[in-house]
Amino acid sequence: MTSYCKVIDASFLGNAYCKVRTDMYIVVGKPMTKITEYSAINVIPEAHVDVEKWNKRPSDEEVVSTISTLQQHGIKVIHVKNGKNALDILKTIIPQDAEVMDGASVTLFEIGYREFLDSGRSGWKSLRAAIHAENDYTKRRELRRKSMIAQYFISGVNAIAQTGELVACDTGGSRVGAWHFAAHRLILVCGINKIVPTLDDALSRVREYAYPLENIRATKKYGEPSQLGKWVILANEEEEGRVTVVLVDELLGY
Repeated sequence: MTSYCKVIDASFLGNAYCKVRTDMYIVVGKPMTKITEYSAINVIPEAHVDVEKWNKRPSDEEVVSTISTLQQHGIKVIHVKNGKNALDILKTIIPQDAEVMDGASVTLFEIGYREFLDSGRSGWKSLRAAIHAENDYTKRRELRRKSMIAQYFISGVNAIAQTGELVACDTGGSRVGAWHFAAHRLILVCGINKIVPTLDDALSRVREYAYPLENIRATKKYGEPSQLGKWVILANEEEEGRVTVVLVDELLGY
């Protein structure tokens, strides 16, 4: 017999109850594009985080207001229904033969981006593939640095403040180094669960929710813990069209 320990709002998982172990959370809702090994639902039970505070669905009014504020700050926003639509947007706006780099992101796995990229069907020039093909440590690090100036850099976001700031944090900086200036085009894909009221809330969301989950993922995947190493706050973009947020009407990533 399956027991249930807690009900959380996770409307990305289906209109029927999902039976899980007693040490896990029970969730309801409609499915995200793809639940992966390291999706939040599979990591939350070990993280002891406040899901109801940091991973909730904002109101329609809050979403509309956040989009408007981001656009006032020079950031283009494309609001889509689901992860499949988000991937379709990337296929549309990134041209064939474009040079592409991405920052490690659970969201990108969940929408099917990494699977599509690795399949070889994209027609894009994957800098990640070139980095992984290099066995020399020094040369690999140099390629990783050069990848920050990719034509298109795709990544996720840890938090979005309704006041117009995008926030992310990374151990070494390879996921956020392209944000400020380096990448010609920066495309950030994220679920609406990243929206919080203020910049202070955004920073707290990273510390209290995104980091604990990422720390578990990193420890399991790489054998070493994550760190709150290098932060980025994108509060305004002067170059028109440089930064695009693909905002997905699902609960994605951390």
